[in-house]
Amino acid sequence: MTQDSQTAIIVPARLASTRFPNKLLHKIKGQSLLIHVAERIRSEVPEFPLIFAVDDERLQEELSQGGFESLMTSNTHTSGTDRLAEANSMVGAKYVINIQGDEPLVTADQIRKLATKVQSGATMATLATVFLKPEDFKDPNQVKVVIGKDQNALYFSRAPLPYFRDEDGSPSEDCLAHHLCYLHLGMYAYEAEFLETFAALPPGRLEQLEKLEQLRVLENGYPIAVGMTSDPSVGVDTLEDAERFAALI
Repeated sequence: MTQDSQTAIIVPARLASTRFPNKLLHKIKGQSLLIHVAERIRSEVPEFPLIFAVDDERLQEELSQGGFESLMTSNTHTSGTDRLAEANSMVGAKYVINIQGDEPLVTADQIRKLATKVQSGATMATLATVFLKPEDFKDPNQVKVVIGKDQNALYFSRAPLPYFRDEDGSPSEDCLAHHLCYLHLGMYAYEAEFLETFAALPPGRLEQLEKLEQLRVLENGYPIAVGMTSDPSVGVDTLEDAERFAALI
């Protein structure tokens, strides 16, 4: 495929991690998590330029040895969005797709759906999938998104939303499947001008309560388009997650 020069995938890669120190350099079957992610993205969507926005020379060296492009960004950024905006000020893409550096099983379908959303007029887009297990719906680490009829996000929360009043807040698998409750996947796409706007907004009240940066967008009145995917997301946040990923490959 020929490359789409207007759209770039930028992966913000920060070395520090509270729950899993230096996780991007953690070796999984002889290869760092960072390189697993890089190779996955390159193999799934070779049509998009791929750049990593890093904050540490060790990450840059790891990527260079693997044959991947990276840009050094400030180590004082408080969010991935700030790092993304700085990187794109150097890249100059019209549309930016943000894949996390700990998503080693991201798929071509997910990335292309994000690209299609912003190339078709959305200023910001993300992905969701249907909850299948009640225990996942109750888990505060699995973020819920409530979606309107226009396929834009109404709200994101760590709480089990919507609340199932007739089920005392504890829906069964059948009830979840019937009502289509959505798990938010932390992948995004931005129109470049809006990415700069987003990064310049001060942290919001709801964002600080839920620790969900995307709430800053909704709180300031901007829409977030939501695309649906049935592909699973396997993020690596802990050593146990890394072991599960190793078992899958």
